[in-house]
Amino acid sequence: MSGQNSAERPVYRPAFQRKLDVSALETCTIAGCEILVSTMSELVDFLSAHIRELSGDYLMVSATNEIVMACQSEDFLRCMNGAAINIPDGGPLVTYGKLHGRRDMERITGPDLMIELFKVSEEKGFRHYFYGNREETLDRMRARLEKDYPRLRIAGMSPSRYRDLTEEEDRELVAKINETHPDFVWFCLGAPKGCYFTANHQGVMEGLLISVGAGFDYFAGNIRRAPKWMQDHDLEWLYRIFQEPKRLFKRYFYNIPRFLLHAYVLKK
Repeated sequence: MSGQNSAERPVYRPAFQRKLDVSALETCTIAGCEILVSTMSELVDFLSAHIRELSGDYLMVSATNEIVMACQSEDFLRCMNGAAINIPDGGPLVTYGKLHGRRDMERITGPDLMIELFKVSEEKGFRHYFYGNREETLDRMRARLEKDYPRLRIAGMSPSRYRDLTEEEDRELVAKINETHPDFVWFCLGAPKGCYFTANHQGVMEGLLISVGAGFDYFAGNIRRAPKWMQDHDLEWLYRIFQEPKRLFKRYFYNIPRFLLHAYVLKK
C-alpha cells in the first residue's frame, strides 16, 4: 500500500472476511449513509461482547461533516458504508432519525464512546492503542487516563508524523501496533484522513479501528467539551466555533446547509 493511499484514499480489500454479521444492527439511511440506530449502553454492550470478532474491522464516527463529504465523494461514501458500525456523532443526524421514525436513536459521540469503553475496559481488561496527534498531547492524555482510569490497559501510544507515511513506515506502524495485541486502536488524524486510514487498514491491523477526530485533545485538556446543556440541545458545534473560529466557522456554516440539502431535499 502506498503512503498516499493510506492517508487520502482507501484501498478496499474484497478479500477481507468480516467475522461478525452486523446486518442485524438497525440503521437509518441518511443521504446514502447507513448510520447506527442505538443507545450508548446498547453499543457498549455489543462491542464488549463481540470485540474479538470485530478485530481487524473499523468503526466510523460521523457528523454532518462526514455526511457532506460522502455526498461529494463516492470513495468516501464507500469508506463510510464499509465500516462495521457507523455511529451518529452529530445531533442533526439523530434529529433526522427521530423525524423518520427512529425514536430510539441516540447521539453517540466519539469522546463519549471512549469514556464508556474505558470504564468497561477496567473490568474486562481490554487493551487500547492510541495513534496520532503530538507527543506532548499523548503525554498529557496518558497522565489523565492513568489518573481517571487507573486499571485501564494502555497498549501503546504513537504520535502522528503529520504527513503521509511511506510504505516502509506504514508496515513498521502496523507491526508495532499488532505486536501489542490491542482490542481497540484509536486514531487522531482528522477527517477525511483518519477515516480513510482506518478503512485502508481493515484486516491489516489488530483491534477495532476507530478515528475520533479531536478525541485526544479533549482528554489531554487541549480542548474543552461544551457544557452538558449545550450538548443536549445540539449546540456543541457553536461552542466549538467559539474555541476555534478560524478553523471551524467555515466548516459548520458550509456543511450544515449542505447537510440539510442532501438529507431532506435531494435525499442523496
